[in-house]
Amino acid sequence: MKALVVATSIVLLALLAIFGWLALTPGPGGGSPVVTLAVTPPPPPKPEPPRPAAPPGIDLPPGFGISPQPQKGKGKAADGQQQAALPEPPESETASITLVAAPAEGLVEESRYGPLPKVAPDGRRPLDVYARPSRYAAKTATGGPPRVALLINGMEMSNAETSEAVLKLPAPVSVSFTAYGRNLQEGVDQARAAGHEVLLRIPLEPADYPTSDPGPHTLLTTLPPDENMKRLQWLMSRFTGYVGVTNLMGAKFETSTESFAPVLEEIKARGLLYLDDGSVPKSEGGKIAGALGLDYATAGVQVDKLPGGEDIAKALAELEAAAKQNGTAIGVAAAKPETVKQVAAWAEQLQGKGIVLIPVSAAIRSQRQS
Repeated sequence: MKALVVATSIVLLALLAIFGWLALTPGPGGGSPVVTLAVTPPPPPKPEPPRPAAPPGIDLPPGFGISPQPQKGKGKAADGQQQAALPEPPESETASITLVAAPAEGLVEESRYGPLPKVAPDGRRPLDVYARPSRYAAKTATGGPPRVALLINGMEMSNAETSEAVLKLPAPVSVSFTAYGRNLQEGVDQARAAGHEVLLRIPLEPADYPTSDPGPHTLLTTLPPDENMKRLQWLMSRFTGYVGVTNLMGAKFETSTESFAPVLEEIKARGLLYLDDGSVPKSEGGKIAGALGLDYATAGVQVDKLPGGEDIAKALAELEAAAKQNGTAIGVAAAKPETVKQVAAWAEQLQGKGIVLIPVSAAIRSQRQS
């Protein structure tokens, strides 16, 4: 019995020694209270909304479809600061008005090529911010007075006298610049200071390229989409403050859905419009734009397509007739002395004819809402 008591005492002493050693030994949790936390994993990111398929009859390349519309905020930037309000449309379309200065906050993406336009975090688009305000931008194509819009191309190539004459045209006349030339931003700023909204003119592959060559960085059907995208972004980075893009040539490029669709997709994603100058009868642009939800239109009249400025008056009369028939009509012309002279005389007579001259952006947006 005595031996059993002794053995039991030894076991108890051993256990006490072990517990004491554990209590005094440092280590993870040694001698300290242990708290167990339940960790809830973060929720998975919300998937992007599915992109609707193109309407029947429109065959776009894989991966392209109607782009989701940007969600418009309440006019605040990402840092919470209130954005400057856009100018209200003037009572008269030709009234003097100060356009929003470019580049506007939140509408610029810095790239290896230079500043690129983009949609702001609050949903503002360059198209909306840089456009000349118009009372007719939200009107449908029916009702109200006939409306005409005119784009003057080639500002960067015109001489100083012609440029000055163009800038003296009524402010609703829109102008375009290509990506080539010196002091482009200065020319764009001067045009916008005179109240004219600006478009970027990009070179597209003509039918007989390279016999006819629009210039460096021309978008080509023989290039893969990623290479054309690099060229497009280089072109887009040459200046800021434009509402959209128009074409320089493109008889071959615009007929290739595979080549043209990624370009129009990028233009839509950056919050811009596209005006087809009407020189490519078989252009796929209209079908692609319809599938993407892009603000797009084709100019119905080329005012000075004949050499020497012949029949300009006749073409301007056609533009008026188209506006009376359809509600809105768009024409394009070159920045040439004779053209500018005849356009100036024509514009002075429009009010007496009950026709309103509006910016290109207003004509395109009104057609989209009709």
